[in-house]
Amino acid sequence: MINALIRFISGAESGSDRRIKKDLAAINGLSDHFAKMSDDELREKTSEFQRRIDDGEKPEGKLRQEAFAVVREAAYRVLGKRPYDVQVLGGLILDDGRIAEMRTGEGKTLTASMPTYLNALSGKGVHVITVNDYLAARDAEQIGRVHRFLGLTVGVILSKMEDPERREAYRCDITYGTNNEFGFDYLRDNLRFEASQMVQRGHNFVIVDEVDSVLIDEARTPLIISAPVEDSSDIYIKVDAIIASLRAPQDFTVDEKMKACALTEAGADKVEAMLRAQELLKAGVPLYDHEATHLVHHINCALKARALFTKDKDYVVKDGQVVIVDESTGRMMDGRRFSDGIHQALEAKEGVRVQEETATLSSITYQNYFRMYKKLAGMTGTAATEREEFAEVYGLAVTEIPTHRPVARVDESDEVHLTTDAKFKAIVEAAKEARMRLQPILIGTASIEKSDLMVEYLRRAGFVEGDFADIPKGRPVFQVLNARNHQHEAAIIAKAGIPGAVTIATNMAGRGTDIELGGSLEGRLEQELAGIEDAALIEEAKARIEREIAAARQFVKEAGGLLVLGTERHESRRVDNQLRGRAGRQGDPGRSRFFVSLEDDIVRIFASEKLGRTARTLGLSEGDAISHPLISKLLEGAQKKVEQRNYDIRKDVVKFDNVNNVQREAIHEYRKEIMGTQDVAEIVDTMRESAVRAAIEKHIPENSYPETWDMKGLGERLFELTTLTLPTEQWASEDGVSEEEVFDRVWKAMAEDEEERRKHFDEGVFEHARKFTLLRSFDGLWREHLAGLETLKSVINFRSYAQREPIVEYRTDAYHMFEAMLEHIADEVTRLSSQIVSTKPGVINPEDRAA
Repeated sequence: MINALIRFISGAESGSDRRIKKDLAAINGLSDHFAKMSDDELREKTSEFQRRIDDGEKPEGKLRQEAFAVVREAAYRVLGKRPYDVQVLGGLILDDGRIAEMRTGEGKTLTASMPTYLNALSGKGVHVITVNDYLAARDAEQIGRVHRFLGLTVGVILSKMEDPERREAYRCDITYGTNNEFGFDYLRDNLRFEASQMVQRGHNFVIVDEVDSVLIDEARTPLIISAPVEDSSDIYIKVDAIIASLRAPQDFTVDEKMKACALTEAGADKVEAMLRAQELLKAGVPLYDHEATHLVHHINCALKARALFTKDKDYVVKDGQVVIVDESTGRMMDGRRFSDGIHQALEAKEGVRVQEETATLSSITYQNYFRMYKKLAGMTGTAATEREEFAEVYGLAVTEIPTHRPVARVDESDEVHLTTDAKFKAIVEAAKEARMRLQPILIGTASIEKSDLMVEYLRRAGFVEGDFADIPKGRPVFQVLNARNHQHEAAIIAKAGIPGAVTIATNMAGRGTDIELGGSLEGRLEQELAGIEDAALIEEAKARIEREIAAARQFVKEAGGLLVLGTERHESRRVDNQLRGRAGRQGDPGRSRFFVSLEDDIVRIFASEKLGRTARTLGLSEGDAISHPLISKLLEGAQKKVEQRNYDIRKDVVKFDNVNNVQREAIHEYRKEIMGTQDVAEIVDTMRESAVRAAIEKHIPENSYPETWDMKGLGERLFELTTLTLPTEQWASEDGVSEEEVFDRVWKAMAEDEEERRKHFDEGVFEHARKFTLLRSFDGLWREHLAGLETLKSVINFRSYAQREPIVEYRTDAYHMFEAMLEHIADEVTRLSSQIVSTKPGVINPEDRAA
C-alpha cells in the first residue's frame, strides 16, 4: 500500500520520496505502541516532545514520526476517526512546506491536524487559514478537541472580535482564522502606538485551506487599510447621472476581454457639455485639462461602474450597502470595498448612501503577506492547473495525493446549445429525469444573476422552492445557496445529498463542507437530539437516525449518486473542477455534466467564432444539442486564455508590490523599533541632526567662503524647523566660524530650548508626546508616499513608448521617492518636536516665541 501511494505522488523529488516512505511506514509501525497508552500517558508525550525540541532535536525524522502517530491515536480517541494512510501522507507533504492536492471528501481538515501539532510544539505558533468564519470556528472546535486533548491551546480569530480577544487567540499554540483577518491584523499591528498593543506574535508556520482560492483567486486585489478623506459624494451622484444618460457604442466603448471601457470623442463632448451645465467644469477649461483631473477620475469610475460591474454578479445591495461578491466562491465579502472610487461609483449607481472616499494608510498583497511565513503549506482539491504560478510566486510545489478509494464519478462531455434559453431548458429536462428516480442534484451557477434565472426556469417546470422535508410528499423541491443566504450554507449542504434534493449553488469553490449521500449524519444528530437529556432516548434516536441515513445513502447510490449539472463554464478550470468534485466523494458513485450555449460570456468573449463554427460543422442547429470532445477542448482553450490573462494581472500586481514591499518592510521594522521604545530621544535626535545638517549644507556650500554663505536663508529655514530665531547672519561675520561650528551652535540652542520646555511637563509626558509626534510623522508621510506610488504605477506603463522598461523605471522612481520621504520625515519630526509645549498657564506657545 505504502509503495503504491509513493508511486502515485507527482512532483516530489526522489529524496523526499524515500523520506516520506520511511516516515509513513514508521508511523504505521508505532500505532500499536501508542494504542496501548492511557490518555494521560499519551498526553504526556506532548511535554516530552517539547523538551526534546528545547534540547535541540529537530522536528523531523523520529520526532515527526512519533508526533504524527500520537495525533493519529488521539484523533481516534476524541473524534472516532483514525486518519487514513493518504491523510497521513497529506500531512507529511504539508509539513514539508508543499501543497497537498486532495480531492473533495478526502478529509483535509483531519489531515492538517498532524502537521499543525508537530509545528506547534516549538511554541512559536501555527496559523491555519480557512475561507470563512464558519469554517474557522468549526475546525477550531472539531480539530481543536484533538489538540486540547494533547495539551495544546487552540484559538480562533473571528471578524467581530476586539483586540484583547484577538491577542489571546494569537497567543495560542494553534490559531484558526480567515486570510482577511490575519492580513488586516498584520496591517493594523503596524499602525499601533505601543508594541504591547500588537495582537500578532510572528509568522512561523501556516497551512492555507483552499489554497488556490486564497493565494490565486483573491491575490489579484491587495489588502488595504484606509481612512476617510474629504467628502465628494455629491460629485459621484451628479457624474453617475451624466454617465447613465450615455449609450454604447456611440458614447463609449467596452472591451469585455480586457475589462476596460472608454468614452468616444462624441461621448467626451456630451459629458463635457453636461458638466458645464451642472457647473462642475469651469468655462474655458477642457475636460482633459490638468485642472479637471479629479473630474476625469469620477467619470472613469462611473463609467466602469455602469459598463463593467453587474449587480448580483460582482456585488449585491444588502441593507442599503453595496457588498462585494467573491467571484470565485460566490460569498459576500462584508467589510471589503472596491478601491480607487469604484465602490462610491457603485453606491451612486444603486442609489444608496455614498460613503466617504478613503486614503490608503497601509496595504499589502496576499503574495507578500504569506511569503513572510518561515514555512508555508496549503491544501486544496484543485491546484494542478496553477502549478506554475505556485512555484514561481510562492516557491510551493504541488503534490497530488491519491484518493482513499478509487473515484467512481463519471464526467460527461459538455452539452452545447445555440442559445441560453435552449440550454436552461435542457438543464431542467435533465433535472426532471433525475428527479423521477429521486437522484440528488446539484446545479452550479457562476453568479447570483444566473442562479435567479435557473430558479425561474425550474419554477416554470413545476419545481417549488421549499424545505426538503416535503420531498416524501412527492413535491419537486429545490433550495438555493448563494451570497444572499450564505449564512445557511452548512444547513443546505448537509441536506443536499438526500434522495430527491435539488440544490442550486453559486460557485461551490471552497465551500469546505462535503455533500454526503443520504444526508449528513452529524447534521441530523445535532438537529434532532437538541434538547433531549434522557440518555436512553438519545441512544434510541441516534440508532434510528443512523439506520435512516444508511438506508437513504444506499438508495442514492443505487440511483446513481450525486448528479452535478453546471449551467456554464467558469473562467477558471479550477472552479469547474471544484464543482465536479462535489460528486464522487470517498468512492461514491456520481455524474457531472456542463451545459454551454454560444451566448455564454466565456464563449462569446473568448471563443465565439471558432467554437461556433466548429459546433455548426458538427451539426448544431436551433433546438439541438451536441456533445463532442473537440468542443470541450475548445472551451478549455478559452479558459486557459482567461487564466493566463488573470495570471498576468496577478504577476503585474506582485511585480510592483515587490518594490513597495522592500520599503514597507523597512518602515515596519523601523516603526516596531519605535513602538518598542519608551523614550525615543535617540531616534528623534538622529532625525533632527539630519534635518539641521541638510539645511546647513544647502545654505553653506562645501568648501565655500563665508561671504558666499546664505545665512539669512539659513536662519529662515532653521526657524521653520525649530521655531527658534537664531543670529545666523551675525555668526557669518565672526572670524574662524566653520560649518561645524554653526551646527554646534544650532544644536546647543535646540538642546537648551528642549530642556526648558521639558521642565513644564510631568514625568514621562514629554517623552510620550515626542513618541506620538514621531509616529504621526511616519504614518502621515508614509500615507502620502503610498498615494504617490499609486499615481506613479498608474502612469508608468506609458514609458514603454519610449522603449523603457516600466518596472525598472518604477523601481528607480520609487527609490528616489522613498529617499525624499525619509528626508521629509526628518524635517517633520524636527518641526513638530520643537512645538511640544505644555498647556499649563504661563508657558509660551511656539508661535509666540519669535516675538
